[in-house]
Amino acid sequence: MRNNNGRLIAVVASVAVAAVAIGATLAYRQGPQTAKANVAPLTSSPSLSPTPSATPSTPTPTRVPSKPPSTGTESTVNVNKLPEGRAPQVTYLAGREVRSGSETVATIPGKGSVLSVGRMGGSVLAVVMYEPDGDGTELLKLTSGSDTVRRTRDVSSLVTTSDQTSAAYAASRLSSLGVTNKGGTVYAESADSVQSLKLPNSWEVQVLAYTGGKVYYRASDAETGPWKLYSWVPSSAKPELIKAVISPTAVSANGSTAAAMPVRNDDGTCTNVVQVPSGTQLFRTCEFQVRGFTPNGATAYGDEDNAEGFCSGIAAAFEANSGRVLHKWKGCFQEMSAEDDQHVLVVAYASAVGQVEKVKTAIIRCTIATGACERATPIGTDTQLVIGS
Repeated sequence: MRNNNGRLIAVVASVAVAAVAIGATLAYRQGPQTAKANVAPLTSSPSLSPTPSATPSTPTPTRVPSKPPSTGTESTVNVNKLPEGRAPQVTYLAGREVRSGSETVATIPGKGSVLSVGRMGGSVLAVVMYEPDGDGTELLKLTSGSDTVRRTRDVSSLVTTSDQTSAAYAASRLSSLGVTNKGGTVYAESADSVQSLKLPNSWEVQVLAYTGGKVYYRASDAETGPWKLYSWVPSSAKPELIKAVISPTAVSANGSTAAAMPVRNDDGTCTNVVQVPSGTQLFRTCEFQVRGFTPNGATAYGDEDNAEGFCSGIAAAFEANSGRVLHKWKGCFQEMSAEDDQHVLVVAYASAVGQVEKVKTAIIRCTIATGACERATPIGTDTQLVIGS
């Protein structure tokens, strides 16, 4: 959904983890039905108590905050009216600057669009398009104190461990139409080693998570076959097939839960949230697509099914073990990720839907429990924003 040329859109569609995205899943039968509300800031003015007096008097009424927190499960986001909050507390990209909090830690060289970013120790990793948004992608590694940029061809997906000491990435060669060819390689890298797993007979290899010493990735046995979920311990010569999880799109940071899309047809898609490795189904939704989980795996998030074009109009967060909706946001969203167990970060548009020139965007932070949001970055014009792994 980034505003680039048609070829870039095709490549992004092929390398994204089930669409580069945002949003959340609404369990349409189990969510509480409450009144709609406008989204509120994360904080508000404190109440003032009356000053004690030696003589009896009529107490001064307590001041009511001008913008009380939202108590409903649905709210509309107006990015232009949100208050400013702190910078994202995860790695993110603004323009070509990779930042951590308000600090700039690296600048991505070149002009090719940046698809994903992450940090590993003292290095910054970025998956970028060949210039100028050409036929393929590569991984750039920029190390603090060095002017040398290491390049790894054909890398299209990237994840890092929660402590940012290691990273996993996958390479699959793309055709001129932005479609992956047969064959791929999964890499696991730490400060002192790079290990690889060659998959010459696989298609559409994508890494999903690196946790508990295992790299979780998906791949197909045939060009049009369903995705299968694998786990690989970097010191092992072979991966392990997790048979019970079909067509995975996301794996939680603790490796215990996965989202999968086993049903895909002209009428749309359905997402199952399942336990790993048993495949026990926790819930299913055909209205929303699950994109990821908070670090503890308790909350899932996703976007409306069949969200196409400029942006997705609905994002939501819900209980991962039941599908009960926690909050749903309406607006114009491009990407969504968990900042911690209580907050999600969303790349949101401040421009009108469909505007393609001088597009204004910002990363916003929303509290899952209340739905209250604030801007985590200033509103920028034609500024590429990417939330890192």
